[in-house]
Amino acid sequence: MGDISRKIGFAFAPYTFVVERGKIREFALAIGDDNPIYHDPAAAQRAGYRDIPVPPTFSTVMDMWAGPDFEQLTKLLELNPLQVLHGEQMYEYSGDICAGDVLTAHSRVIAAETKKAMNLLTLETVYVNGQGEQVLTAQSVIIERHTPPNEAGGSV
Repeated sequence: MGDISRKIGFAFAPYTFVVERGKIREFALAIGDDNPIYHDPAAAQRAGYRDIPVPPTFSTVMDMWAGPDFEQLTKLLELNPLQVLHGEQMYEYSGDICAGDVLTAHSRVIAAETKKAMNLLTLETVYVNGQGEQVLTAQSVIIERHTPPNEAGGSV
């Protein structure tokens, strides 16, 4: 891959996601969260939300359904997909995200470094609602391991 610091500033094409009640419910069920605010609009409103809110890690759903898929991501970042791991994830909410919201996501590489036998790339995604308000910033670390030749199928 060479000098990975050249990837700092790389921006992906923006994408849009419509937050749907059904997707929120499916996600809450998948993670085992039976909190009624994720299933019942009346319960959500009683809790102070205008509609069913998203669970804290729901941006993963938005990224998987509307953002670049794994193959596109590794190709755009020039990573070996067989050596890629997910390293870390962080979410910082600055507003509510509820069913019915239309979000636009802007992702870019904000850090890239090599440590030991790994390349570490930090991606930041900023989510903006239909009113132009930034409601969420998510960061994720992608790890690309460097495998010595004898571990990558080469001769010993």
